[in-house]
Amino acid sequence: MSTTVQPRIALSDLGPIAQLRAGRLGRRLVQLYAGLLLYGFSIALMVRSDLGLAPWDVLHSGLTRWFPIDIGQALVLVSFVVMLAWIPLREMPGVGTISNAIVIGLSTDVFLALLAAPGTLWLRVVLLLSGVVLQGAATAAYIGAELGRGPRDGLMTGLARRTGRSLRLVRTLMELSVVALGLLLGGVAGLGTILYALAIGPLSQALLPPMIVRSSGD
Repeated sequence: MSTTVQPRIALSDLGPIAQLRAGRLGRRLVQLYAGLLLYGFSIALMVRSDLGLAPWDVLHSGLTRWFPIDIGQALVLVSFVVMLAWIPLREMPGVGTISNAIVIGLSTDVFLALLAAPGTLWLRVVLLLSGVVLQGAATAAYIGAELGRGPRDGLMTGLARRTGRSLRLVRTLMELSVVALGLLLGGVAGLGTILYALAIGPLSQALLPPMIVRSSGD
């Protein structure tokens, strides 16, 4: 999944082998997969709130109206399609990249099977707010593990590097494009989509510094 990090937050830019050799691998793997599972849970909360989804999930929900797949399966499919765009951009995937593409989608469908839709508006609002906050924490967790960018993160950074445009501009254009496409396909947008767009950047940035796992040699 996708977020923007301010330049003052120092993240390494290691290749896939170097990521695994960087130290504290056990701690980083636990944090990576905890973050990915939490991300799937947060998506399920937003879906069950029925008050609007994150931009990429608007696209995923739209695809479920045209193909016999669940939203989590659509997420996995789109993730691998996005990764094909990494080839001309010369982005290097890591274990976190592949895990991101698979674990978030599968866990989303599992949590959706376990969560019932609430019957009252106030509970739906609670689910929405919880989903947005938890997604910020989940984003910080999997990025802080430093085991590879998510598929959409890599597309954003690759396009920014190739075009010379800012990450902010590239991210904005990407998310506007996927929302527009998702809406054309019948995807679910609403208050949650706007709230997510306003909150996810500040939340992720605030939660990321304590989540960055430095190697034992740092």
